[in-house]
Amino acid sequence: MVRYVYDFTEGGRDMADLLGGKGSNLAEMVRLGLPVPPGFTLTTEACRAFLETGSAPAGLWEEARAHLTDLEASAGRVLGQPDDPLLLSVRSGAKFSMPGMMETILDIGLNDDSVLGLAKVSGSERFAWDSYRRLVQMFGSTVMGVDSSRFERSLTLLKELRGVQDDVHLAASDLAELVDTYKNLIHLETGDQFPQSPAEQLRRAVLAVFTSWNGERARLYRRREHIADDLGTAVNVQRMVFGNLGADSGSGVAFTRDPATGKPGLYGDYLPDAQGEDVVAGIRNTVPLADLERLDAASYDGLRRHMRTLERHYRDLCDIEFTIERGTLWMLQTRVGKRTAEAAFVLAAELADEGLITEDEALARVSGAGLARLMFPRFDTSATGSVLARGVPASPGAAVGAVVFDSAAAVRRAAAGEQVVLVRQETTPDDLPGMIAARAVLTSRGGKTSHAAVVARGMGKVCVCGAEELTVDSEAPRCTAADGTVLEEGTVVSVDGSAGAVYAGAVPLVDSAVIRYLEGEDGRGGDGTRGVVDAAARADRGEDGGHGEADLVAQADQSEDGGHGEVDSVARADHSDDGGHGVVDAVGRGEDGVVDAVARALVRADTVRRLEVRANADTPQDAERARRFGAQGVGLCRTEHMFLGERRKLVERMILAGTDAERGRALAELLPLQRRDFAGILRAMDGLPVTIRLLDPPLHEFLPDHTDLAVRIATAQARGEEPDPHAVALLSAVNRMHEENPMLGLRGVRLGLVVPGLVAMQVRAIGEAVAERLLAGGTPKAEIMVPLVGDVRELRLVREEVRHVLAEVSRASGVAVDCPVGTMIELPRAALTAGLIAEEAEFFSFGTNDLTQTTWGFSRDDVEAEFFSAYLDKGVFSTSPFETLDREGVGRLVGIAVAEGRATRPDLKIGVCGEHGGDPDSVHFFHAAGLDYVSCSPFRVPVARLEAGRAALGETGGSDSR
Repeated sequence: MVRYVYDFTEGGRDMADLLGGKGSNLAEMVRLGLPVPPGFTLTTEACRAFLETGSAPAGLWEEARAHLTDLEASAGRVLGQPDDPLLLSVRSGAKFSMPGMMETILDIGLNDDSVLGLAKVSGSERFAWDSYRRLVQMFGSTVMGVDSSRFERSLTLLKELRGVQDDVHLAASDLAELVDTYKNLIHLETGDQFPQSPAEQLRRAVLAVFTSWNGERARLYRRREHIADDLGTAVNVQRMVFGNLGADSGSGVAFTRDPATGKPGLYGDYLPDAQGEDVVAGIRNTVPLADLERLDAASYDGLRRHMRTLERHYRDLCDIEFTIERGTLWMLQTRVGKRTAEAAFVLAAELADEGLITEDEALARVSGAGLARLMFPRFDTSATGSVLARGVPASPGAAVGAVVFDSAAAVRRAAAGEQVVLVRQETTPDDLPGMIAARAVLTSRGGKTSHAAVVARGMGKVCVCGAEELTVDSEAPRCTAADGTVLEEGTVVSVDGSAGAVYAGAVPLVDSAVIRYLEGEDGRGGDGTRGVVDAAARADRGEDGGHGEADLVAQADQSEDGGHGEVDSVARADHSDDGGHGVVDAVGRGEDGVVDAVARALVRADTVRRLEVRANADTPQDAERARRFGAQGVGLCRTEHMFLGERRKLVERMILAGTDAERGRALAELLPLQRRDFAGILRAMDGLPVTIRLLDPPLHEFLPDHTDLAVRIATAQARGEEPDPHAVALLSAVNRMHEENPMLGLRGVRLGLVVPGLVAMQVRAIGEAVAERLLAGGTPKAEIMVPLVGDVRELRLVREEVRHVLAEVSRASGVAVDCPVGTMIELPRAALTAGLIAEEAEFFSFGTNDLTQTTWGFSRDDVEAEFFSAYLDKGVFSTSPFETLDREGVGRLVGIAVAEGRATRPDLKIGVCGEHGGDPDSVHFFHAAGLDYVSCSPFRVPVARLEAGRAALGETGGSDSR
């Protein structure tokens, strides 16, 4: 028989699946001997059964009645008895914390008779009627469905009539009158009476909490936090304790450390003469928790002891709710507290230093998503103005600059020392110079995987895409916001890539100390590994302000902690000068503390991870930055970006060539330019692998826009002039090369097979760059990657040409040039025939952007703006498959390709170079799938390093601070 109810004395924190987070933690506090009001938990299994059938499962109420009888016996009172009633609270408690998303009902058991008994036994008529009005209000809105604002309006009106501002100044007679008002309101709105039966109140309250699991706000929260919909919530039924019994009572919320910074201390709020819901609701101003020492020293000291006990037991930051009833302290809840990214890193390092957790556990406590937030600059949110527009937060960070509407203007203004924001409807490869010059990119179209988004993330550039409230007129040039605000060229705006928001004017920025560290600008780090190793070494030697392996227990023995002789972070706050909030100026905190904590996490991740981390880099500057950030090579060097700018004319000549000789001359002029590009990247990554992808996009992308050419020719004809022959030739080429779906047309390996000399030129440039580095004493490790292969015969033909060209280079240079040849797996057919393709490929690299497109049948530049939001709302996606790898579909293809590829070639090197290579959750999948490396944009390299380490420890891709 399934058991649905557990007493608090029967559970523990390892039963969160069944008892929910709140119930399991209440049981754990009971096991620790802390003062917890007695009660019992109705399980998540009961909730799921109710949600599935619409009625309580058989036996639930009988079990609950038996536990209630035990509770009544221990209390010496009966639920709702007229003379001295036992009152209960009914609270939700899912496995994962969902604060405020589900329901709570207090004071179950009060009715028109028992309220009089409560007044007599408590000696406070006002307290009794205040408790009753709370029950009627909560029950009416939560259980009976009356709009809560109706109750609030009645309360506000009564306070206005009595000329008071706070509830505490209402008399008992006022509250009794309010109870009648509330009951009449319920009857008017629902046609039913407020139930006088305590048993009915309890039963209906439990079912209301179960039902709230599927409430709109709960579902929205779960979608945002990626919490499964089928978990259900437990319900905790607990004897009421009262913080609203007068000046010697109250309620509060406490943290064992600062959840914003990780600093040790006593943090939280306290509200005298109030129940816990009042603290959360903010109906009155709270006082700092440290003020409790003055108000009730005994309770304050007890709370400190319990906080120490909980932090040492949970070995983590604890979030605590408590109530003081006439001088008696009661613990109502604890959970591992949520914290900022900054606090997560600092706290993990602190707890490791204190010996509460291991270095591996410290690594498990932080996340790549948190590190990414620390790397990007942020706006001072207290100084932001009204939002001009919102879009897709495509690349995080914050930037301020003057609006420009074309790439040339961005380059020109930036060269003059001006900070600019490039605003376009959407970007193209031709916008790359302007994107490089700009501090941020803002588009009115596109999504997180649009050109603007992908390139901006690769450069660590702030980007907001799909800001549809902006109408961009590049010809004017200007853009207009939905409220009519017009942004002319030169207008200053602030772009928040983390929130997807655009503000008028300059919002102050907060610099990232972590990025300065990684770049080496603060005198530390900046070389990929030495900086983090040095940080760890400093910690071992205690040169980091006392963090290292310092014995903080011994420090406490000699500190002003009242002789506790233990790690008493709470006590240390008592001697701070922050007005009692416990914000201490601890050694090594602040920016340096965060940087050292990040450094320690990274060095630990590098020690334990199996996956290598490479970078996607197209320029020597990108490669140098990637190496500073810890990249172990280049996993993707895209050669198409090398054909833009002034070189575009040479590409046009190649495309327009009427003979092989003309094409050959154009390619010959491109050769030394490509060789110089490759030589620079190989020099920056000397000794590390550099995977160079042969030309991938369709050639028409290197030609002028069809409409622009047609307008130029038509304008000349309208004036009676002879059109420019070159423009006519270009228009003819554009028309000839037009494709309905160019991303599935003549591109990738197909280009190399049908455009004579193209592969040979690129391979020769690579080979000669390798020879140049070898002759200079370097150790180049170039790898040649063929894109969009769908059949092994395609790769075989290209590989033969590669061997032939490299042999020629070897003979001409006098040094052996040997570059491994592999392919991108970005088509389902390639994944399904990986065993055959591995006969020719020396390595695989999954191009997961295109593999996702071709598996789902999506055009990524269109679908995000068209229907992804609807898919997310309807639960088709929990997250975009272009952000986090689709494990069931695309992931299965990856698994097939890995298994079949290595069955053919056991030493096959396999990596990934799509955007998923830097996504925390996807990194964990690639580790489990057996890949050798991930490759991502330089700015995501530290994130991938961290997550690769966490994956090796078996941690999930999410944060532990949920």
